[in-house]
Amino acid sequence: MGRLAARRLVFAAPVLLVVTFGVFAVAAASPFDPVKAYAGTAALGADAETLARLRENLGVDQPFTARWWNWLTSALGGDLGYSSVLRQPVTEVVGERLVWSALLCALAFALAVLTGTVLGVLAARRPGSWLDRAVSSLAYTLEAAPVFWVALLAVWLFALQLDVLPAGGLTDTASERVTAGQVARHVLLPAGVLAVSQLPWFTLYVRQGVADALAEDPVRGARARGLSERTVLLGHALRSGLLPVLTLIGSRVPELITGALLVETVFSWPGIAAATVEAATAVDFPLLAALTTLATAAVLLGNLLADLLYGLFDPRVRFRDM
Repeated sequence: MGRLAARRLVFAAPVLLVVTFGVFAVAAASPFDPVKAYAGTAALGADAETLARLRENLGVDQPFTARWWNWLTSALGGDLGYSSVLRQPVTEVVGERLVWSALLCALAFALAVLTGTVLGVLAARRPGSWLDRAVSSLAYTLEAAPVFWVALLAVWLFALQLDVLPAGGLTDTASERVTAGQVARHVLLPAGVLAVSQLPWFTLYVRQGVADALAEDPVRGARARGLSERTVLLGHALRSGLLPVLTLIGSRVPELITGALLVETVFSWPGIAAATVEAATAVDFPLLAALTTLATAAVLLGNLLADLLYGLFDPRVRFRDM
């Protein structure tokens, strides 16, 4: 296990290097002007000399290769630069927002896995039944639904029509303090929407995996020995059927990050994804590079976690062969 983790970490270094270089290259080719985004309406009446000085102060007058190298060498020393759009150091931006994005994604992922497992097992018990058809139809429908559409529908239903949950933000509008109760109420709707965007994949994978396991000889042998249906389902079929889901965990991390980007924007959730949108539209090189590197690292760690879980729970897989 240790060797596998070490190999993946060594492999991650050049990947992150290429990703950061690509971020600076794409941002440099962007039609957006970081100077005008920084100055706002004041740039409309500014002369060319003032804009040139501002461009020099922001460091965007250099070639993107020089900006990338300066940022990289500073980042290796712990300095991620200064965000021109948020007017604060990048490390502070990440530190303030990372905890809220982690909370949102963790709740959504846990809810999607638990709900998807329950629905998948219920559907796999009797393939072809009305429950199986209903669960499968619901999963395919949600799979095709854009996450921003689901988010807007949830706001309309739960916030505007039923008025049972807040429409967005981290706390109530008139509140001056961040309390656990308010955060719990405000996170329910975005976490639920993000979970719904991931739910179809886990439901369909569990359904197929458990259905295949129920048709295998070891499960048939357990039934022939007189074991109860609950023991056969939970003790044998479910354990075997969940193995494919472990590989799904790593592959769903990029989709989870993309979904969080849209969900945080719709619900005004103060997370990393919302800062990514601001950094991209303002061509904020240091912030954009840091957030993209963080997202890439999350994807790599998700893939590593999936492989480690698969190696731990599947006796047929050996770590030295991975």
